[in-house]
Amino acid sequence: MTGIRVAFIALLMGAMPFAAQTAPLTDEVTLELGKGGVLHVTEKISGAGGKVERTFLTRTRFDDDFDRIYRISNVKGGTLAGDVLTMQGDGTVSYDVTGAVTPVGGTEELRWFAVGGWSAPVAKATVKVSGPAAIQNLSCFAGDLTSAIGCTSASMDHTGVRAEFEQQGLNAGQALTVVLGYPKGTSGGEPILERRWSMTSAFTLDTVTGGALAGLLALLLGGVGLLWWTRGRDARAVGHEQGAVAAVQDGHFTPPDGVRPGQIGTLIDEQADVIDVTATIVDLAVRGYLRIDEQPRQTYDAPDWVLVRLPNAPIASLLPYERALYDAIFEGRDSVLLSQLSGAFHAHLGKVRDALYTDVVRQGWFARRPDAVRTRWTTAGVGLCLLGVAATVALAWFTTYGLLGLAVIIAGAALAIGGQSMPAKTAKGSAALAHTLGFRHYLMTGDLGNVPEQHRVELFSRYLPYAVIFDGVEHWSRVVASVTGNGQQADNLYWYHGPAEWDLSKFAGSMRTFTTTTSGAISSTRQFRSL
Repeated sequence: MTGIRVAFIALLMGAMPFAAQTAPLTDEVTLELGKGGVLHVTEKISGAGGKVERTFLTRTRFDDDFDRIYRISNVKGGTLAGDVLTMQGDGTVSYDVTGAVTPVGGTEELRWFAVGGWSAPVAKATVKVSGPAAIQNLSCFAGDLTSAIGCTSASMDHTGVRAEFEQQGLNAGQALTVVLGYPKGTSGGEPILERRWSMTSAFTLDTVTGGALAGLLALLLGGVGLLWWTRGRDARAVGHEQGAVAAVQDGHFTPPDGVRPGQIGTLIDEQADVIDVTATIVDLAVRGYLRIDEQPRQTYDAPDWVLVRLPNAPIASLLPYERALYDAIFEGRDSVLLSQLSGAFHAHLGKVRDALYTDVVRQGWFARRPDAVRTRWTTAGVGLCLLGVAATVALAWFTTYGLLGLAVIIAGAALAIGGQSMPAKTAKGSAALAHTLGFRHYLMTGDLGNVPEQHRVELFSRYLPYAVIFDGVEHWSRVVASVTGNGQQADNLYWYHGPAEWDLSKFAGSMRTFTTTTSGAISSTRQFRSL
């Protein structure tokens, strides 16, 4: 029996805190509507028996794009932390609510969750409302927030400016909502609306955002165009400028005097790339620094060539980029298979490329290295893109003007891409380019029948490296292959030797394969892989 009594007491004691926490409250609320739609609220709480909390509903859905905000301020008699009001027991709390009034047609509607969100049930709730004008209509709802059930009672006094609502038995968390209609302009209150974030709203396209986007795009893209116009255009060719090139020599259209194929390739596309190195290797052979020996092969063998260093070649007269390439090929050896060029050769190609860029500046064709100019402007474009991404995120998160950030991204992309065209030739460079393009036209279509036969091998071979640059290997190789000696097809050129049973009639195919294979070998290296 004693054990049963102890257990009953323990059970009762364990239930006491729960009973204290859930004891029903009595809530007497007074609402007074003032100017600006500010609702002054006083609540008198009794029956709490300890700390109680009320969680205000401060955000509701207004429409597809906006939420409605209710702001609580000037709290006295309790502690407000976020949306939670805490009272330590029975007492009176007062506060102001802004945003509870909405103009509707010819009226002004006051809607407020007068009682609700308490951590304990409310046994009885009364709400008294007064305002600066006569009440035109009233209603109330009790229960869950979405409830359409009317409250226990709702009435107005004889003056029509006061209303009273009552509700019996609200569970914890349930609410008593009061709605009153006043004449238009009674308080001048407006709802507080906050745009609900969504991808659609963040990138709203309307008259304002569309116009702003168009204007910003025009401004930014116009700025990129102006940069190119002022900084990226080639200077006009000046024929009388010191160092200008002569186009015709000995009755023939010639390349710019003393200008090598690799230099011309860099001048044309403003890049030191694969084809420039390939053409330079052919040029070194034509000028007597090395010989190209085609290796015999079976039907299914891969083609290969031996590059042979010629003795007594005046390597001291090579230009810096030519010497860098020459050293990269041989590196102390007398011959090397094209298929075996690797290792140190790959490492040296970066020096060849740097030397080519330095050379075109030394020639006076560019004021600055084209690769440095491209890098600077492309980097600026990428930086502008990143700034646009950050601006887009910020604008989309906090406003509806996310599209404006896209304009910055587009402008950055245009600058990054346009940066490839920013290297500008000087007047001397433009003159050299004009001469070069004329030489290319002559090389592909010119009448070469008046070239004396004894000079054809040397002249046609000399022009072949330029044909490599101009993508005219097929055509010009056939021209070289047309060279005859004493009416018979020649077996070899002085700079290109074929295997047994090979003669110059096969040169066009051999040269096409050689340039393709060499360019492929170079492009597989790290320095030229991206070109």
